[in-house]
Amino acid sequence: MNETTRTYDVIVIGAGPVGENVAERARAAGLSTVIVERELLGGECSFWACDPSKALLRPVVARADARRVPGLGQAVAGPLDVEAVLAHRDKMSSYWKDEDQVDWLNSVSVDLIRGHGRLTGPRKVSVQAPGGETVALTARHAVAVSTGTSAALPPIPGLDTVRPWTSREATSADKVPGRLAVVGGGVVAVEMATAWQALGSQVTMLVLEDALLQRMEPFAGELVTDGLREAGVDIRFGTSVTSLSREGGEVQITLADGGHLAADEILLATGRAPNTWDLGLETIGLTPGDWLKVDDTFRVTDVADGWFYAVGDVNHRALMTHQGKYQARIAGAVIGARAKGGPVDDAPWGAHVATADHAAVPQVVFTTPEVASVGLTSREAEQSGRRIEVVDYDLAHVAGAHQYGEDYRGRARMLIDTDRNTVVGVTFAGPGVGELVHSATIAVAGEVPLDRLWHAVPAFPTLGEVWLRLLETHRG
Repeated sequence: MNETTRTYDVIVIGAGPVGENVAERARAAGLSTVIVERELLGGECSFWACDPSKALLRPVVARADARRVPGLGQAVAGPLDVEAVLAHRDKMSSYWKDEDQVDWLNSVSVDLIRGHGRLTGPRKVSVQAPGGETVALTARHAVAVSTGTSAALPPIPGLDTVRPWTSREATSADKVPGRLAVVGGGVVAVEMATAWQALGSQVTMLVLEDALLQRMEPFAGELVTDGLREAGVDIRFGTSVTSLSREGGEVQITLADGGHLAADEILLATGRAPNTWDLGLETIGLTPGDWLKVDDTFRVTDVADGWFYAVGDVNHRALMTHQGKYQARIAGAVIGARAKGGPVDDAPWGAHVATADHAAVPQVVFTTPEVASVGLTSREAEQSGRRIEVVDYDLAHVAGAHQYGEDYRGRARMLIDTDRNTVVGVTFAGPGVGELVHSATIAVAGEVPLDRLWHAVPAFPTLGEVWLRLLETHRG
């Protein structure tokens, strides 16, 4: 080893929460490990996604819940303290500094090289450090890419002239725009519309499709639509943008139907693209800019000899931080097992495979109302060819909902595989349902037979009693 050439057992490119977990698990397996990062340790989730967005949304959701509680409504009738909310967001984002993350990395004995890492061939990575130094790395066993995604921007004429918000600007902005246009109808779009409308923006959503949250059960998008409109958001379905310009500080938006809209800022929440354009993929026979296809142990299938891994959003399996960290725990363990020549448990639900990516991915949308889901939707179940029973229940009829707040509105759906008598999908929509998702995840991932689930007694009076009501509805 010298100043510019180093060899490790494992090289990890990308130090977001996924890369950090791959590195920590590989090191715990006894492998020398280095992680390469060109921005902040902690990545998108810590600084521009999960942490700041939920910090913005928590006061919004808490106020909405409090307004439903007798004796509290008047106390929270006024506007949010915007300065305090943004200060809380800054604190939860560690003021966009990563010293704590560096300390953690040191505590688990993983080396760090700051700079842009690119593959230069099999098991080889070149890092261009900020000071101009080049560090040549070689991996004895594995290179793992955990570079995540960035906003995918549509090819709208004039886009380059308006300086649009992406999810990064939407979660880190230091002032409230008077008028905010949001293009898109997915999770980022509905969460940021919820937050900024509550903070004082007049939000207009421009949605190409005819509903929000189209990858979830239809009732979820319907309830979120109702909540946003009640908050004052203008939602326009079947609408697309044909051109943009910024004039006198205003964003001028031309719509496909000939209409026009002016806004102070425009957020483009139109999907994600893999951060693989400048990774040197061409040096190992892959195409820059592509998603990295992997097997269930996260080996990239189109690379020979099994040394190359892709973990987290970059493999396009389940674009959520918690699922990426799950993948990382498995990938780190399987890299360690293979490096030592040990057995690999790759049977379904084994220690070295990410079966949950296919069967039990949980998600929470932090809107008012919240949406929580895991497993299949009814549409996905139908497409899979399974024999499915759909069980619905009105959450407002659960005793815990009456305690939660007045005029509670919500819905629950459970999907039963009738051949196996197990739950394969659950969706909840309503205030407070985010805390129900882990019980649903256990039921789905554990493949708990319904006859046994009947003996899981929910506490009274909680929202969790919906499980009993769903099972009673199923039993008839």
